[in-house]
Amino acid sequence: MHLELPKLPLHSLKDFAKHYLMIVLSILTALGLEAWIEHVHHARAAATASRRMDEELRAALDNIRDAEANDRRTLARLQALDATVVADLAADLDAAAVNRHIEARKDDYQLDVNWPVLPTDAWDVAVADQSLGWIDADALQRYSSAYTAERVLDGWLQHDATLVLDAPHLVDTYTDLQLDRPVDPRAFLHTLRQMEMALNSVLSHLQGTARRIAPALPGAAGGHPPAAA
Repeated sequence: MHLELPKLPLHSLKDFAKHYLMIVLSILTALGLEAWIEHVHHARAAATASRRMDEELRAALDNIRDAEANDRRTLARLQALDATVVADLAADLDAAAVNRHIEARKDDYQLDVNWPVLPTDAWDVAVADQSLGWIDADALQRYSSAYTAERVLDGWLQHDATLVLDAPHLVDTYTDLQLDRPVDPRAFLHTLRQMEMALNSVLSHLQGTARRIAPALPGAAGGHPPAAA
């Protein structure tokens, strides 16, 4: 900050006091203007970051809901096949009869799990340019919770979602069905239950993540107002 004040001759203490006061007022004005400009810059940066994160989290939430709808359809098909096999076993049908029913619905024997895309670019940019520090504390807490939930879900989907599955057995069973070879009904039911358990676990995690993302969005209960343009 550099100030150029008029150089006037000082003839009295009163002139000196006036001159000194001019200097002080000029400095205070410059400091106030600088602070105001910085405040406006921070407010705009915070609004831009909030708007980008709102858009990104809304897209993530839509992806989660789409994945949930797909996984529910897959689970419903597996449960229907499960019910058929259980009814056959309860009726003491022989393996050949059970296999005929399985063969008729073999296309439903698929673990069609849809995992959502969970982008974090807007959050990463806000961290890099430090605009997170200028966002309202309550809104920042909700954003942080939402993105943490995304990272936890993404890690779980990549590493733990399929732990309940006996993958080699599933592949063998699927291959036998595609070759029209008979399968052991009880062993087949065991693989069905594994697939259903995996899907139920995925659905539970998707729902939990959606519940943590939703409050961060404008208009949600407890959410923040829309960012200014």
